[in-house]
Amino acid sequence: MEKSTTKVCVTGGSGYIGSWLVKKLLDKGYKVHATVRNLGDASKVDLLKSLPHASTNLVLFQANIYNPIEFELAIQGCEFVFHVATPLQHETQNTKYKDTVEAAIAGVKAIADSCTRSQSVKRLIYTASVMSASPLTEGGLNFKSCINESCWSPLDISYAHSNDFMMGYTKSKTLAEKEVLSYNDVCDGKLEVVTLPCGLVGGETLLSYIPQSMEVVLSQLTGNPSTFKVLRFLQELLGSVTLVHVDDVCEAHIFSMEQTSMRGRFLCAVANPTIREIAMYWQEKYPEYQIAQEFMDEQDKAAVELDTSKLMRMGFEYKYDMKKILDDSFNCGRQMGALK
Repeated sequence: MEKSTTKVCVTGGSGYIGSWLVKKLLDKGYKVHATVRNLGDASKVDLLKSLPHASTNLVLFQANIYNPIEFELAIQGCEFVFHVATPLQHETQNTKYKDTVEAAIAGVKAIADSCTRSQSVKRLIYTASVMSASPLTEGGLNFKSCINESCWSPLDISYAHSNDFMMGYTKSKTLAEKEVLSYNDVCDGKLEVVTLPCGLVGGETLLSYIPQSMEVVLSQLTGNPSTFKVLRFLQELLGSVTLVHVDDVCEAHIFSMEQTSMRGRFLCAVANPTIREIAMYWQEKYPEYQIAQEFMDEQDKAAVELDTSKLMRMGFEYKYDMKKILDDSFNCGRQMGALK
């Protein structure tokens, strides 16, 4: 494809993954439409406008997932759409949807429909979460032998380390991903849909604050019970903690766009240590940080392998292993004052 004339859209362009993706697309010479929830939010708009090549190749649009028709204008004229935006906290004043699950499903349907109406969009690439890909068997009593694209998280069981927020997020990402994948069947080849269920994302950030996912990665060092609870839920759901670097996540998105043809579900993660294995790494590499016993976790790792070979068989190569993800997260957290 001719990058200088290829126009792409990134929803949620001011978020952790979205801003990194916009930067990489601009660096590679693509013309980018990016959406933000509020064009009046200078902290987010100025970040994107300050990126190299933004003055010539970036156009910003205001769009909110709670009013998904707003994305239509940003999608017009684009060949590829990256749907990164996702509702995290329910807007209780909104009467259109009862919760984040309804909002996420309605949002992904509206964006997919806008892609089909545009007559220009060839492929929709959806940023999914590995929280939709639990290898738990029905009933949640046992784990399958590996995590792969056939795994879907059971949503009708209770989890010891969950809460309403985490279950709402898990349900929204699982059901929204299933919904958007269905467009591969109903669009009769006119729109290709790729979903990338990504592991817990760490590494670096363009943001002026530590992203939530990196707070979870660093929770054993910060001693934050609420973010550590997310880490425990991930291990309960997946049998381990699947990790991926933000740069690999964005490269996987761009790789999925640049293929001549690609559709379907592709896991995006590179390692799956246990909570205890992560703690042991922290203690060995950064002994000046003492991890309290309650953040070590004694649970044995479930015998579950991580199988992300489907994406690699397409030709994708990961650049960052577990150690590099943790080291980059640590350095980022220390530079930004999250680690004392």
